[in-house]
Amino acid sequence: MELDDRFAAAAFRRLLGHLRSRPEVQNIDLMILAGFCRNCLADWYRDAATAGGPPLDREAARELVYGEPFADWRMKHQREATPEQLAAFEASQRRHSVAEPGA
Repeated sequence: MELDDRFAAAAFRRLLGHLRSRPEVQNIDLMILAGFCRNCLADWYRDAATAGGPPLDREAARELVYGEPFADWRMKHQREATPEQLAAFEASQRRHSVAEPGA
């Protein structure tokens, strides 16, 4: 079964809405638990947009994902990563780089 682009787009919009409504969830926590964050989504969107049309710059893609300029979101919501978060992130990176074939 293949993804229907209409439903995939609706699911993506719902994911963005969910992430926008939860700014207390830090990107590093998303990276630790899920292996991706808001910036990853913006990069994936930028790559898809650029592959299908005119280039989209990084800041424009991030604004689409964050719902506001990234610098504004970061000033309002992003906290400095704790030593525990940084250690968990490093452990997660090591676990997944070993587990992925060809990594």
